Amino acid sequence: MIKYPSSVKTISEQETAVLAADFISTCKTGDRVVLNGNLGAGKTFFIKSALSSLGITEVNSPSFAIVNEYYKDFNIYHFDFYRLKNSSELFDIGWQDYLNDEESLTFIEWGNRLPSVLPSERIEINVEMMDGTEREFRFEKLG
Repeated sequence: MIKYPSSVKTISEQETAVLAADFISTCKTGDRVVLNGNLGAGKTFFIKSALSSLGITEVNSPSFAIVNEYYKDFNIYHFDFYRLKNSSELFDIGWQDYLNDEESLTFIEWGNRLPSVLPSERIEINVEMMDGTEREFRFEKLG
C-alpha cells in the first residue's frame, strides 16, 4: 500500500512493475498523477506496468501525440509534456476537457515542464535514477 508522502526504492524492472501495480490499485477515478524524472528514469515504464496490471497491454509513450487514451471500465489519459513548447498546445487539444473528466484517471509525464497547467489536487511521483536499474520513487499528494 502506497503512503503519502513516502519513498520506495526498486532495484529491478520487475520490482518497479510490482510497485506500479500496487500504486494503481490505490488509484480511483478523478485522480491526476504527475510523474517527473530525467530521461530514462522509468516514467513511461512505470505507467506501462501500472496499466498492464489492469490488462491494458498496448501502451506507448505519447511524446509525439501529446496524449494517448485507453479504456478499462473508465477512461485513462496518458499525457507527455516533454515536447511541448507552451501551454497553448495543451489547450488546443482540449486540456480542460480532459481535466474535467472526473470519471477518468490521468497520468502526466514531465509535468514539471508546465507546472502552471497542473491541477492543484494531484499525486506527484518523482523518479530518480540511482545505480544501474535502481530507482527511487517519491510519492506525494498535493492539494
